[in-house]
Amino acid sequence: MPLFTFNTIADYLDAARQMADSGRPALARLLAEEAADRAADPDQAARILRDFPGLNLRQED
Repeated sequence: MPLFTFNTIADYLDAARQMADSGRPALARLLAEEAADRAADPDQAARILRDFPGLNLRQED
């Protein structure tokens, strides 16, 4: 498995797609949530989360 460097929204989405393709939907959703958080446009954030459906998996302090 390659080592990921996360600098952009696209990096998170690429990793999310790879996790989804490899049968890891929970990890895909977490990566998509992070990508959505980094999106400045709320519409873009909503599109990202629609592409990776599921419950919010984060545990906030």
